[in-house]
Amino acid sequence: MDFTYDDEQNALREAVRALLGKAYSDYENRRRTVATDLGYDPQLWSRLAEMGILGLPFAEADGGTGAGPIEVGLIAQELGRVLAPEPFLTAVVLAGGLIADAGSAEERAELLDPLSAGSLVPAFAHAEPGTRWASSATGVRASRDGDGWRLSGVKEPVPHGASADLLVVSAATDAGTGLFLVDAAAGGLQRDGFAAPDGSRAARISFDGTPATVLGEGGDATAVIAAALDRARVVAGNQAVGVMESALRITSEYLTSRKQFGVTLNHFQALTFRAADMYVAVELTRSMVDWATMVLAEQPDGIAEAAARAGLQVARAGRMVGQSAIQLHGGIGMTAEYAIGAHAATLTALEQAHGMADHHLARLAGTVGEHAEVDPLG
Repeated sequence: MDFTYDDEQNALREAVRALLGKAYSDYENRRRTVATDLGYDPQLWSRLAEMGILGLPFAEADGGTGAGPIEVGLIAQELGRVLAPEPFLTAVVLAGGLIADAGSAEERAELLDPLSAGSLVPAFAHAEPGTRWASSATGVRASRDGDGWRLSGVKEPVPHGASADLLVVSAATDAGTGLFLVDAAAGGLQRDGFAAPDGSRAARISFDGTPATVLGEGGDATAVIAAALDRARVVAGNQAVGVMESALRITSEYLTSRKQFGVTLNHFQALTFRAADMYVAVELTRSMVDWATMVLAEQPDGIAEAAARAGLQVARAGRMVGQSAIQLHGGIGMTAEYAIGAHAATLTALEQAHGMADHHLARLAGTVGEHAEVDPLG
């Protein structure tokens, strides 16, 4: 595999980095943005749409640019680097990806074009209280109502669910788990927004006989959801790499500038060893995530195992890097006014949303029987 980026990919990265840097290079700008009810900057979202970023994963026939997972991963890394709170992962990768995968030609034309243009922000309502990263739905039930459907139950947490214009909802049906579209103004819909630990916005969404439209041809969409969740895990891994790289840079700068006993902190061997461990963890994570991204681009049938392997490394390294960065900063690392705590919170939020280490390890353990035995002496 060739892990180097070509000229177009490098140009894309630099353009996005420049745009995001203007918005969030000052950490105080990020703090003010996440404190709003929306939780992100709508003007920056429009600028991303103008650059074609929001339509990257979608086919040109559906209003997108037809780019691949590598380009999407690059965008996620740059978003992570500045802790950008924009709903790229939930609106474009998850909700938009499901519409692209399961929607009819008419639905793709109707929804993906405005999503790419920044005028429609969907959210994927899938997680349910008491569940852990399942591909099926049980807490929300879909029932027939004449020619339509109605939903009942609760979804929580739904990232950016309180401000979304459209909800893509998973719900239990007699045929399995279906996917449905729910307009934000639909009756019987209650959305209670709240701030997540990393400062981003989420919601508890209650359905009480809420009218819904089936996405695509209907039927059991469990496999489609599983593939979308694994794809999102790889993109989230790229975002985590950006966060970890930023945390390592900020920590290194702190160790080389902060003085104790008349010398900078990097003169203390124990601290430099800890920073070196952070560097190794970041590089191992980058390699694993790059590999998983390449698998998604070239061998999508193998994405389940690749996502689990990358997810395991991201979960373990993210926790180690976040905690080490705070510890190496001392007391200032615990304050909300300093950026390093937000890095650790973002890494934790990504882990909670896309699977903790034990979840990915269990998935990998379940596939051991699918591999041939290896004779170590053969």
